[in-house]
Amino acid sequence: MKNIIVLIRKEWRSLFSDGTLSVLLLIMFTVLVYQTAHSGGTELRNATVGVVDLDKSRLSRQIIDALPSGYFSPPEYLQQEDVDKRMDKGDFVFVMTFPPNFERDILMNRQPEIQLLIDATALTQAGIGQGYITQITQREINEFLGQQTLIEQILPTKTNIKVAFNPNIENTWFLGAMQVNNMLTMLCLILVGAAVIREREQGTMEHLLVMPVTSTQIVLAKILANGIIVCVCATLSMYFMVGGFIGTHINGSIWLYFLGTLVFMFSIASFAVMLATVAPTMPQYSLLIVPLYVVALMFSGSSSPRNNMPEFAQNISAYWPTTQFATMAQNVIFRGAGWEIVWQPLLIMSVSGAIFLGLALLRFKKMLEKQA
Repeated sequence: MKNIIVLIRKEWRSLFSDGTLSVLLLIMFTVLVYQTAHSGGTELRNATVGVVDLDKSRLSRQIIDALPSGYFSPPEYLQQEDVDKRMDKGDFVFVMTFPPNFERDILMNRQPEIQLLIDATALTQAGIGQGYITQITQREINEFLGQQTLIEQILPTKTNIKVAFNPNIENTWFLGAMQVNNMLTMLCLILVGAAVIREREQGTMEHLLVMPVTSTQIVLAKILANGIIVCVCATLSMYFMVGGFIGTHINGSIWLYFLGTLVFMFSIASFAVMLATVAPTMPQYSLLIVPLYVVALMFSGSSSPRNNMPEFAQNISAYWPTTQFATMAQNVIFRGAGWEIVWQPLLIMSVSGAIFLGLALLRFKKMLEKQA
């Protein structure tokens, strides 16, 4: 343990003496987390709406006024001949055209059609906004005809939706927390792998070989030194940035989340050491981890629900450390899960970490033998 502590102190001196790397750690767990949470949302925000009202009736104005602010920008009235030009310029995501005699035809049950033009280059807003406009239009027509009470009497059930853990369905809550996890994964891979490769590239590995330390102590020191720093930064970012500046309501224990990051760090850092013994230089190591990181991120469920993936993709990635950590983090941060729920992901990450560590030690010893 004394040898490991001495090696950890050496790694920390090397890490904190690099000013660029220290600034990178700060930016990744503060600025990038905040920016991703507020700029990567998929909800509808201030979508631009143009209106061609050829009817100019009370009903058409009622529908236009019902478009909620925040989701839609204040509607702008257009002339029919200006629609194509303004849509081609990208001024509007939606353009609604009310036909002449729209209100009269509604009262006479003739079912007139409202034309809704959509700029589908804004794909997410187009899909969500179309659904909102359709529902709002139907609701206002029903209220105008006085049919709302009749419809509620005819329907056998009444839907009463309650949203748990995120009442306002704020994407910033989810995106900010998952960005911290993504940064944790990336930095564990980069820092631990770079620590091994840097020793070899700078020729200081020979200095370690003549010291009274074993290969196991060297590997554990590199894993613990870099991993603990990243875990502490991730936990502080989750508490202060996500829970504070972004405003996410953290339902679970932040200490249980910290424990999960330590177990995940052990697994990913061991995997990084194993990869570092395969790649001889830092550029080759970077090219090796980029596709692995992207695939692990896509399959983990941190960017999209795993239930939406093909069954084959779910099966092959079910026991990956990134998948288990994303599940554990979401359960703790959003759902307030306790030890009785998260022990299984922690156990799976521990087992995978032990396997990666065993392979990393075998590869590391072979690398030292060749270098000796």
